[in-house]
Amino acid sequence: MDEMIVKITGAVKHPIMIDPGVWIFDERRVDMDKVFDEEEKSIEEKDFAAMGRAFDEQRKGVNPQTNGNKVTISKKDLTEKSLGIHLTPFIVNAEPESHAERVIVQRINNQEVILPLDKVKTAIAAFSHKGAPLKENGPIHLYMADGSNRYSPITGVTGFTIL
Repeated sequence: MDEMIVKITGAVKHPIMIDPGVWIFDERRVDMDKVFDEEEKSIEEKDFAAMGRAFDEQRKGVNPQTNGNKVTISKKDLTEKSLGIHLTPFIVNAEPESHAERVIVQRINNQEVILPLDKVKTAIAAFSHKGAPLKENGPIHLYMADGSNRYSPITGVTGFTIL
């Protein structure tokens, strides 16, 4: 089962191990069939909207203990949609060292791609296709935020080493 774990290591304060299988429950997930066609809100806009919803809930007297991430899922998401998630919060939580500028994107069969940290930080990690996990060419596929590799993502991504 270790082959489905994605690691963020290298010049970071906090190495991270991620199981893309749990992203299906993350409210930050995006529909890969629509993400490049719609005008995407910035990460900051989404964060502000989430904070506004949390404030509204607190004003109503709802104050559950939570890490700020709500678990929401629909049967359609589970069985039909191709889903991904922005890598920004994971890279930010790993806290790259101030000198870090590049990332080695590790792939199956010991293949590597070297990209600028800024490109990887804003990239989208696809983790399911039409409701199924990306097992054959997974665990994740990497798409640049600008959609430049929309039809030819970096497949078989198993980890990120920040340099």
